Amino acid sequence: MKGRPPARLRTRGWRPAFEPPTRGRYCGVPAPPHPSVDTRKARSSMTARTKFVPLLALALVALTACEKPRAWGEWNAIIVAADPELWPDYEPIVEGALETTVVTVRPERTFRVTYQDPTDTTTVHWDRLQRFYSVLVIGDMDDPWVREALDESGRDTFAPPEILQVEDVWARGQRVTVLLTSPEGGADEVASLADDLHDLLDRQYRDWVIARMYQTGRDTALADSLALQAGFRILLPDVYEHRVADSVHIFRNDNPDPSELIREIAVTWRTPIPPGYQADSILAWRQEVADRYYDYPQVLDLSNVTGGPMKLDDMQFYEIRAAWSNPPEDSFPAAGPFIVRAVLCPRVNKMFLVDAWLYAPGKDKYQYMIQLETILDSFRCAA
Repeated sequence: MKGRPPARLRTRGWRPAFEPPTRGRYCGVPAPPHPSVDTRKARSSMTARTKFVPLLALALVALTACEKPRAWGEWNAIIVAADPELWPDYEPIVEGALETTVVTVRPERTFRVTYQDPTDTTTVHWDRLQRFYSVLVIGDMDDPWVREALDESGRDTFAPPEILQVEDVWARGQRVTVLLTSPEGGADEVASLADDLHDLLDRQYRDWVIARMYQTGRDTALADSLALQAGFRILLPDVYEHRVADSVHIFRNDNPDPSELIREIAVTWRTPIPPGYQADSILAWRQEVADRYYDYPQVLDLSNVTGGPMKLDDMQFYEIRAAWSNPPEDSFPAAGPFIVRAVLCPRVNKMFLVDAWLYAPGKDKYQYMIQLETILDSFRCAA
């Protein structure tokens, strides 16, 4: 999408830099002290050399490890290395497990899988792509691309088929996932581990996204204040701005630039709890809030709508996921996904509307939807 939004959507912001952790075996460890030999106490020059050699060896090993380049790429972009003769059998299994889709404005892959032949010595592709943040290697212990990762694992024994992970194999800040097969295991063993592979990588990606979101800190003071004054709690990152209009609380993060990224949550309520509330009523309520309190007009796009009643701990709510867009006549086209929940709070006889929407043109939206889900899941009724 080209162009910039109207001035009322543009504010200046900042985004903290993020770098994945580097936990190499030697990098980051202070250099060993320079050996100081007191010749008056040394029995011979051989004693002095004996003291020096182990320290010199340690320093050389540390230097070699720290010469590894820093990992690059995106955490949801996975480079896969496997035997080129077996990859046609593995490909539908691996892509089917990892390239599951979520619906944002349109179906979107959660991970992007790129295969690279690790045996190809005619190009530099594998040499470059093996330095990605996330690399998946498939094969048995005799395959060189697998053996290199196993040698860095610190383990002496293995029990294929299994999944293990090793950090900093070809680059600093990297995580290599090994799907280790037996010599004759083939596609059957890969298929047997496909669900576990997806669950592991998706859980780790979610953990990374949530840690990154709360990197600026958790605004517990705001959560406590809302519990006392508004009757609900919600845990937001410190970077979100808060404003109130009537009984509608708006929480907004438009860093680094609102023309590129906006995450916004609105919370309001009705009391007493309206009877028989269903999807149509909830969507109509959301539209009322959007028309009156959002900075820019939104209309509903229900071409890919999902929803239904849900429960989290002892909290019951009805959730709807769909998309919003600007009115057709608008000169600045924009769109994005939203998640709206109608939350029942019988102790205080209230129904809360909690609406989260995203504007992220040209970006992978999965990570931002995880952020909004996490914030919505933190919502609680305050007695």
